[in-house]
Amino acid sequence: MSKEIWVRADRSDDKDERKETVISALESGVDVALVRAEDSDFAEFGKVTLHVAGKDVELVELRTPEDQDRAMAMAGKADAVVLDSKDWTIIPLENLIAKFRGTKTKVLACASNIEDAKLYTQTLEKGVDGVVIDVDDPEDIRKFAGAIGGAGKIDLQALEVLSVKNIEMGDRVCVDTISMMVPGEGMLIGSQAACLFLVQSESEDNGYVAARPFRVNAGAVHAYVLGPEGRTRYLAELKSGEPIVLVDREGNARMSSVGRCKIEQRPLLMLTATDGNAVYTTILQNAETVKLVTPDGAKSVSKIAKGDKVMARVEEGGRHFGMKIEETIREI
Repeated sequence: MSKEIWVRADRSDDKDERKETVISALESGVDVALVRAEDSDFAEFGKVTLHVAGKDVELVELRTPEDQDRAMAMAGKADAVVLDSKDWTIIPLENLIAKFRGTKTKVLACASNIEDAKLYTQTLEKGVDGVVIDVDDPEDIRKFAGAIGGAGKIDLQALEVLSVKNIEMGDRVCVDTISMMVPGEGMLIGSQAACLFLVQSESEDNGYVAARPFRVNAGAVHAYVLGPEGRTRYLAELKSGEPIVLVDREGNARMSSVGRCKIEQRPLLMLTATDGNAVYTTILQNAETVKLVTPDGAKSVSKIAKGDKVMARVEEGGRHFGMKIEETIREI
């Protein structure tokens, strides 16, 4: 699950320094800042959300058990609570996460280093709702945000290809993102929500067409694609500006956005694969540039054959409006 990322820009008494922090945050892709009441003019720097402690969010500095009690009393009453502690052994973060879970109040934790930030997002499995970057040097925001701004880790496994066959012409979707991808990275797509295949971006030259590392030739309009919060979308539903999840061979995921989608009639093929327990399919354009990620590299769908291995995410349960539900559903 992706986490919110804010920056703390209220500490310095020098307004120019606070301003520099907000500008650096925006340049690093962080568009939410905790500021002082007199800094409302920072909104002029770009599309940024400014929160003022004590006004629309609560900032609690945790130093004593009494501070913990005060923070817990805000569960369900405030929109968001930002927790700041220099010693989480005195004020257990687990207690606070457990208290806020299930309430309408988001809980975020200030972090001054990447290791702490990652720990906070994993505490009690789900972790805090977000991290507030709290660093002295604005230049540190970019690498800090990059390390914690991913969409998490996704379990992938190698499936064995059973068959690849040509089918009728159909409408296929090319998804152009706002991000440059690398070989081994793409999107999780499939005909069944239970199995999404890792389709590589067009990040490799083939001698005939120039690489387009921002693009995934994703497949037929009916297919599912993995989006944020573990939800699936139909490829045909995607629109410019909407969030999308990019995944690499190791299962590392990061967020991007759709730049545009192109739907065109193209010759299609259906690939069938198995994990030994069930059989899954995906429908893709029959083209040299369309590649599935394998354990060792990537292979064009025009060359994939029975017995080859391809990477995919397999999970149990069904989907209702894109959300995972515990229900027995057969998709054939």
